[in-house]
Amino acid sequence: MSKGSEAPGYIGPYRLLNVVNTSQTRQIWQAIHDATGQFVGLKVLLEPYRKNREQIRFLRWEYKVGHRLNHPRIIRILEYGVHRGIPYLAMEWFSAPNMKTRIRQGVEKIAHLIPKIILQATEAVAYFHQQGWIHRDIKPDNFLVNDQGDVKLIDFALAQRRPGILGRFFAPRTRQIQGTRSYMSPEQIRGEVVDERADLYSLACTVFELVGGRPPFTGSTPQELLNKHLKAAPPPLEAVEKNVTPEFSQLIRRAMAKRPKDRPRTVQDFLDELRMIKIFRQMPRPPEVSTGKAIPGPS
Repeated sequence: MSKGSEAPGYIGPYRLLNVVNTSQTRQIWQAIHDATGQFVGLKVLLEPYRKNREQIRFLRWEYKVGHRLNHPRIIRILEYGVHRGIPYLAMEWFSAPNMKTRIRQGVEKIAHLIPKIILQATEAVAYFHQQGWIHRDIKPDNFLVNDQGDVKLIDFALAQRRPGILGRFFAPRTRQIQGTRSYMSPEQIRGEVVDERADLYSLACTVFELVGGRPPFTGSTPQELLNKHLKAAPPPLEAVEKNVTPEFSQLIRRAMAKRPKDRPRTVQDFLDELRMIKIFRQMPRPPEVSTGKAIPGPS
């Protein structure tokens, strides 16, 4: 257990092993179910937030959204519970950093895995939509990526039911902007009812950053950044990564169109197009090959 942590040795039936991530409101622990030997990830609210209704609602909602999802590219949600006043969410253990961490460590280290990562991330979002949900917080932080390029989509706290035809016209706008500014679609920023095309916009921003090493838009203030999403033309991906094909760059640009109707109709349509084109002009080599190290010959 980490020094200074207020968490006990057990939460429910789970024995805590080590902290893997800490945010303002919660910690993620690696834990083990002693009776079964199953490793899990345990999302636990920190002490100041354990009676916070909004944070508890987020955990309960994430369980409601995720516990019936069953796909290799989606993190499995196992249980929601409260132990000695500590709300927690148990989920599948997947030992991998998130995509944002991978990007910060250097895109060149995973360049040879990028086509696989993009396809798997897109498959995850497409499945999420097929189950009737809009994620509303697609970003590099919410994809776990292991050393083999396998992907898991996580964090369903902001998810909403996909709107029906009438819901798109008559649902009220919201004044509260929910999401992450670097990846939010224009309609999400405006507080409009969003459908799968909002997630597609966010996914395209995520893919842009994965390939190019930086988000498509930046700003010196939060409002400047939001204004760019609302008004600025999407930058061409080939301007930051010359090795991408024109077809791939154009597909990402279409997915980042300001008007939802100018994007591919669904993430599944985007995925179908993605499978028919090359991402790179020349496929990057793994780092151990591209470093120029001598390969030992037979003895």
